[in-house]
Amino acid sequence: MSHQPFPFRQIGDFQITALSDGTMSASLDLLSGIEKADAHVIQYNAGIDEPGNIHINCYLIRGRGRVILVDTGAGPLNNVGGQLQANLAAAGVSPDDVDTVLLTHCHPDHIGGLLDAEKRPVYKHAEIILHPLEAQHWQDDKKLKIANERGQRNFGLVRQTLHAYAQNVSFFNGDKIADGILPVWLPGHTPGHTGFRIDSDAQCLLIWGDIVHYPHIQSAQPAVSILFDADPALAEETRKKILEKAVREKLLIAGMHLGQAGFAKVLRAGSGYRISYSEK
Repeated sequence: MSHQPFPFRQIGDFQITALSDGTMSASLDLLSGIEKADAHVIQYNAGIDEPGNIHINCYLIRGRGRVILVDTGAGPLNNVGGQLQANLAAAGVSPDDVDTVLLTHCHPDHIGGLLDAEKRPVYKHAEIILHPLEAQHWQDDKKLKIANERGQRNFGLVRQTLHAYAQNVSFFNGDKIADGILPVWLPGHTPGHTGFRIDSDAQCLLIWGDIVHYPHIQSAQPAVSILFDADPALAEETRKKILEKAVREKLLIAGMHLGQAGFAKVLRAGSGYRISYSEK
């Protein structure tokens, strides 16, 4: 673990590595609460070449004999992402080494990597842990019936995936995952959307899942929401609360849609906030 080709941070006994799964083609049209032109300017000023694309990160947590993966990227789906396996191998980890997969939530760019192209489990020895409200949401037939076509595909994928791993699925109950790693319920984006807080005496890291999809835009203007939010008002409330907490507690942030740097600090900026990748 001494040579590390990817961005990483050491928090206490745990080394947390940001592994990119690549990007998904998206559009600033998915945002509401901001003019597209204004969103474009924020992206341009942040030096982002493809302003509409969304980057996908997964996080590898190693230490105390554990090999934990947080989310699995988009996997072999629709030419989205799909780079996690190669990056995991480059970090010296085989899927069989992973003892636990923590899921922030069950959107396809987070669980797509759990099954291979033949729909078989990739992480054969891993316990898959998610929030009980997340599983409830995707198993709810009433919600399935009213979902649009894209939503119905998502429901199908979640059900197929949880079924394939049925023997290995368990749920967060608020208890720590390991000494120093706690799940943090962050509802709004989905009902069971969950982050993970890793604490040591010196520092605290929060893997905040999908608090933002466009980090520069939604930190500058936290009221901006994205089409993928199940409950946009609650997602906004959670986002504002967590951005404020990140500043107040000087948290180190990791997020599934931060840039490839993988880790950031949140700073106050005018009436909103600013994501800074340069802060150690």
